[in-house]
Amino acid sequence: MATNPGLFTEWPWKKLGSFKYMLLAPWVAHGWYEVATKGWRNADLGYLAILPSLILRVLHNQAWITASRLQNARGRRQIVRRGIEFDQVDRERNWDDQIILSGILLYLGALYMPGGQYLPLWRADGAVLIALLHAGPVEFLYYWFHRALHHHFLYTRYHSHHHASIVTEPITLLFSIPLIACALTGTASIIAFEVYVIYIDLMNNMGHCNFELVPNWLFKWFPPLKYLMYTPSYHSLHHTQFRTNYSLFMPFYDYIYNTMDKSSDTLYDNSLKNKEEEVDVVHLTHLTSLQSIYHVRPGFAEFASKPYVSKWYMRMMWPFSWLSMVLTWAYGSSFIVERNVMKKIRMQSWAITRYSFHYGLDWEKEAINDLIEKAICEADKSGAKVVSLGLLNQANTLNKSGDLYLLKYPKLRARLVDGTSLAAAVVVNSIPQGTDQVIIAGNISKVARVVAQALCKNNVKVIMTNKQDYHLLKPEMPETVADNLLFSKTGTAKVWLTGDGLDAAQQFRAQKGTQFIPYSQFPPRMLRKDSCSYSTTPAMIVPKTLQNVHSCENWLPRRVMSAWRIAGILHALEGWTEHECGDKVLDMEKVWSAAIMHGFCPVAQD
Repeated sequence: MATNPGLFTEWPWKKLGSFKYMLLAPWVAHGWYEVATKGWRNADLGYLAILPSLILRVLHNQAWITASRLQNARGRRQIVRRGIEFDQVDRERNWDDQIILSGILLYLGALYMPGGQYLPLWRADGAVLIALLHAGPVEFLYYWFHRALHHHFLYTRYHSHHHASIVTEPITLLFSIPLIACALTGTASIIAFEVYVIYIDLMNNMGHCNFELVPNWLFKWFPPLKYLMYTPSYHSLHHTQFRTNYSLFMPFYDYIYNTMDKSSDTLYDNSLKNKEEEVDVVHLTHLTSLQSIYHVRPGFAEFASKPYVSKWYMRMMWPFSWLSMVLTWAYGSSFIVERNVMKKIRMQSWAITRYSFHYGLDWEKEAINDLIEKAICEADKSGAKVVSLGLLNQANTLNKSGDLYLLKYPKLRARLVDGTSLAAAVVVNSIPQGTDQVIIAGNISKVARVVAQALCKNNVKVIMTNKQDYHLLKPEMPETVADNLLFSKTGTAKVWLTGDGLDAAQQFRAQKGTQFIPYSQFPPRMLRKDSCSYSTTPAMIVPKTLQNVHSCENWLPRRVMSAWRIAGILHALEGWTEHECGDKVLDMEKVWSAAIMHGFCPVAQD
């Protein structure tokens, strides 16, 4: 939103939300009616081509957004090395509104504008006219209109919204002067129109992608090209300096009117030299459900910026979801999905190309173990000090919670951190003060064992609902507190600590008003509606010093990270040199105190 919004600063269909696409439905239906009544040969091909063209534009823009975010995660050839935050994602969520507007204008033009009906596939004279009109009137008018928008009155009412994004990401511009001129002169053609629209989107997205991709040999081979085509770094300077580099796509008007930023060439050369940033912490994770591919940071920004919830329209996209799963499976390696910075610590999140349900497939277990091992070795080779195992703790039956990697690679420089101590500390500190007994239900994990021991030492009665788990944990308890570990199937405690495998019958045995606190990495199904409450999985709110956070971690709220992920960050911040994997657990109080000291805060419970 502009700092002082003026007239028409909001799209008129904003309140429609996702239903805004229905604005195009009448024309789409009309097109199909034309085909049904006249047949394909007699229908207006140009009119029918508008919908595929709009879909292509959406896919084209989304491809640039994905590429931009992948490059942002890698840090290679990045122009502005500042982070993106949630407010920028929210501002730029309406990038497709201009595509909808262009669709409405194209449909109206195809119906009512003279020369806009029954266009031929190609006319060379029309293509030449479009090129000349763009280089002349479009670029000239845009340059001066853009400069006018930087006047205080217009800037605060209209243009400040665009410039709020110092770190640019792709958004769309469209100018229709050449298209209207071609239609009125009878030189319009379908291919020329489509090529021009693709050119507009290509150049606009390239200018806002925040990584330099134009090779310098192009300008050496044809020096005048610098006046005819801008680069991402050229337009990026306009967003950081504000009073230079006003041109649309062709910088020659900046040269003519002496508004070219003098550092344009230097920034371009330096951006091409930028290599991938060194990394201190690598957080290993993986995709969860089949639809989670759309929720990862390089995917759809609107989904990634909100806690993951399966939507009906996502489930309808199951063919694409399965295709993406096959492609990621065939890729057979990890890929960088996020980059963060906190103080001097640089972090990256790497996604293993497997989903949660793959862990239950016997034929996939060895492949999963190989992928994790390969990622650990790559992180170690890249100079990472810490590798956070994150969601990959599910694979503890395959690698003994990381012990097998240490045995296989005894000279591993990176510290392996499974985050048990911090996850357990979060669970313990989530229990209401004054609680004298808790029930542990669900599969027993390493975190559950540490939590049970800590609570027993604090003189809290820990009631196990599974006899086998009770006999498994009993010998691990110090003799002085072993009496605090009990077995009962009819416990009356109103605090339940839950793990994976908690079924509906167990939940409904809990009393009304019970608080369910998960110690697992996946939340339980919220089946109880009778005044029972469900806490989030072990997680903490991250401090403002942790930058470039603009996507939600799975189902967690904004700027909330899982304890397993934070544990790796703390390990690097504190410079701890020991591993935390296998049977090794760090001092819970020490880790909790370090988290609080560095600004991480407990998540407020409902």
